[in-house]
Amino acid sequence: MREPQIDYAAVFQALPGMVALLTPDLVYADANDDFVRLSGRTREQLLGRYIFDVFPDNPNDPAATGMRDVKASMLRAVATGERDTMALQRYDVEDPQRPGHWQERYWSPVNAPVLDSDGQVVLIVHRVEEVTELIRARGGTGSDSRARVLEAELYTRAHELQEVNERLRQAHAREREVALALQAAMLPAPSPLPHHRAAVRYRPAIGALNVCGDWYDLVELPGDSLAVAVGDVVGHGLTAACVMGQLRSALSAATRVADGPAQALKALGLYARFVEGAESTTVVTTFIDWNSHTITYSCAGHPPPALLHPDGTVSFLDQATDPPLGARPEPVPRPEARVPFFDGAILALYTDGLVERRHEDIDVGLARLADSLTRHCQADPEPLADALLADLLPSTGSTDDTALVVIRL
Repeated sequence: MREPQIDYAAVFQALPGMVALLTPDLVYADANDDFVRLSGRTREQLLGRYIFDVFPDNPNDPAATGMRDVKASMLRAVATGERDTMALQRYDVEDPQRPGHWQERYWSPVNAPVLDSDGQVVLIVHRVEEVTELIRARGGTGSDSRARVLEAELYTRAHELQEVNERLRQAHAREREVALALQAAMLPAPSPLPHHRAAVRYRPAIGALNVCGDWYDLVELPGDSLAVAVGDVVGHGLTAACVMGQLRSALSAATRVADGPAQALKALGLYARFVEGAESTTVVTTFIDWNSHTITYSCAGHPPPALLHPDGTVSFLDQATDPPLGARPEPVPRPEARVPFFDGAILALYTDGLVERRHEDIDVGLARLADSLTRHCQADPEPLADALLADLLPSTGSTDDTALVVIRL
């Protein structure tokens, strides 16, 4: 069946209720017929003009907050890319027929962002319900009727709600600042490597604070060697992040004194027995030796690192796999394997958020990773890391945390 051809400009003009489109700079881009009619302004008086030049606050009312509140709501929609619904507003409007005379008006606004294909806000849909007549309704015998009392209560409660929402937004902003500081302390950017290039990425799950149980670590070893590890604590948020911080520090210390990755993981497993919440943690660690051009690795229940060879083929380091931390009643030696590499190869370590999807076999995700690595095999670590996230993570965000390390060998 042939789809109908829809004139969306005509649909916009015919929308019931007051609807206007504004740019992110809060300049009118368009307004539907109801907005023009009910606002008392012509289209020429609106389009191309800054909203608060057209509708300033009533200068005769020192307590007026309409302009401040509406502006804050619109800028939140631009900053967050999310719809912002406002409480009932008293926003007086100058009578266009009698300059200097202001009409008492009540509005219920909603500001919704319009995003482009890159997720950037390009317009704001400003929808307004005018409820002036409802507020003015007395429904009785006079101005002292119960309706006036209810009107005052409604208006007061609406502003109280808006103040509470603003306090919640401020509290959330402070909480996010704490989370960002915690994340930066636990997962600092790696120091520049002497002769090699590396990139790290960290993405928390949707709806989580900017901290999680995934981690990465790069440790310089004696000689031209480097240890690279990635791990994943069960759970999300601050609790998992605190466990992660302890395990990351313990593995970093063990790596510096261990004879190899298997011994480092054995020490981490012993330590994890005394850390609440560390059970079932997965981790993989690799020791890269540029003198011998080998990678020695050991894996505790973690997805295998991917090795991109200079010819564009990909192999997974899956010959030294063991159960996660705390899975065995008694500690036993961890397996260890070694593979050669050629100059120019790429090593990628990651957590399962990059490749695993519900209702899908893990091999499908690993094949996606291998394909992406091959397609971007000429890229340097920084753009390659970005390409992997773009190719493999859902555009709407992942439901699992993700950590990624990419290093040019």
